[in-house]
Amino acid sequence: MAKFSSSHLKILVTAAISGLVLAGCGNTDSADGEPAGEPQSGGTLMYASGDAEPDCLDPHYGGNYPQGLIATQYLETLFTKDENGETIPWLAETSEVSDDGLTHTISVTDGITFHDGTELTSEAIKANIEHLQDPETASSTGFLAVERVEEVEIVDELTADLHLSAPDNAIEESLSMHWTAIQSPDALARDVQENCADPVGTGPFKVDSWEREQQINLVRNEDYVQPVENDRAEEVAYLDGITWRMIPEAATRYAALQSGEVHVIDNAQPDTIQSAEDANIGHLDAPRPGASNRVELNSSQAPFDDQLVREAFMRAVDVNGGIEALFFDTAPRSYSLLSSVEPLGYSDESLFTQGADEANELLDEAGWTERDDDNVRMKDGERLEIVMPVSTNQSVPAEQSLFEQFQAQASEVGFDMQINLLDLSSWYADLAEHNYDLVSAPYTKVGPSTLRTLYHSDSIEPAPSGYFANNAQVDIPEVDQMLVDAQETTDEEERAELYEQAQQRILEDYYVLPLYDQQNHFLYASDVQGMGETSAIAAPKYYNVWLDQ
Repeated sequence: MAKFSSSHLKILVTAAISGLVLAGCGNTDSADGEPAGEPQSGGTLMYASGDAEPDCLDPHYGGNYPQGLIATQYLETLFTKDENGETIPWLAETSEVSDDGLTHTISVTDGITFHDGTELTSEAIKANIEHLQDPETASSTGFLAVERVEEVEIVDELTADLHLSAPDNAIEESLSMHWTAIQSPDALARDVQENCADPVGTGPFKVDSWEREQQINLVRNEDYVQPVENDRAEEVAYLDGITWRMIPEAATRYAALQSGEVHVIDNAQPDTIQSAEDANIGHLDAPRPGASNRVELNSSQAPFDDQLVREAFMRAVDVNGGIEALFFDTAPRSYSLLSSVEPLGYSDESLFTQGADEANELLDEAGWTERDDDNVRMKDGERLEIVMPVSTNQSVPAEQSLFEQFQAQASEVGFDMQINLLDLSSWYADLAEHNYDLVSAPYTKVGPSTLRTLYHSDSIEPAPSGYFANNAQVDIPEVDQMLVDAQETTDEEERAELYEQAQQRILEDYYVLPLYDQQNHFLYASDVQGMGETSAIAAPKYYNVWLDQ
């Protein structure tokens, strides 16, 4: 068996923690440029989120980003990412892979306890994977992450064998995400509603109470033991707790930060990020891993079942000009399917040069040569209409304005583009029923195996939770095989080459219009110290954060 031991890597993790740089760590601008001195214990950090309140605090259930953002504080994962983007053990102590790639042997760290006093053992690995795979859990990202685990066999008190249906070189990346975080087996045995209200993990904070539609109260875990070596005298968090509030309106959220009502806000808008630079406010820029933010064109139905029409739309819109005008240098343009934090992304800027003349020529070639009284192109009596549902909960105002610019630019070449602004549940319903021609759907999964989730034809069909991810409806046997081979090979060079070939084909056939990294900006007050450490999914961690009181 090829062995991957954590002993030497944990030295790296300790150094990373000391320097406050861990996996997914973005660019941090200190509020005052200088450390405020020795860390102080005490105080409750007030956090204001612009995301919709989660339906469930257990990220196994469903699996959206707001769940992962808050769960990072009270749940921990078997693996994480270091400052170089390498997957390393966290709750796991060691990991071994059989020569045929079908068995992953994972040993957990001894001496770790859950918030309910249950000891972390190999039984927790088994219980959590079975929970993710249970259709009643209705997991999306988590289910897809462990879909290839056929059986979890207990070897001894600390060790379990994961028997896979096919080799999966992404399994440890998948187990670094908080949608697969490890929870107490005893807690998982409770009913769904009870576990949703109070997930039980091993993290530095724990859920104290949930005041629905107001706030979630986290308190320090006084018995916390960090699973890696730590040079701190006290292993518990500095903060007494975190109060997690929901303030959906961006201006109100920023005003609360300026007034001192809250310490940290997420979903920071581009204009406020720019103004914060002159207001003694810190900025953490932490792009999410996995996919870039992108517009996906539904190739399963007219008019985007025609590659010429897909390319025409992409030539018609001015992505670069829109980003420059609306995002104030906070969102560099991407030409890749993958986030800039992923090392195996492929891009080709020449595919996306904007030009109305070229767009018009492509539409003429595709047979959309007639026009109605509204100057909308016609073909065989049908208007060139395209519908884009947009979630008001997931899309920042600047992004909505960008889509409105696309709407105006597309109309100039003959598209009738309709934008439907929807709440999150209605937006999900439209996607589930395929009521869209194009859509921008954020998706976060650690590692390039994201591509298999998003563009393999298997993902056209929904998972047991009802979730499906292939919004572009890509159905290319050659791409399917590339993505399967890339996830199963043990040769890193072959893996990189296969992922490049798959991305090139998807981009060159104009299924996807890349925009920029998934935006993940956090602003914080000058009395917040130690910001910068993030989880593998780029969620800030508050274990080392303290308040200069």
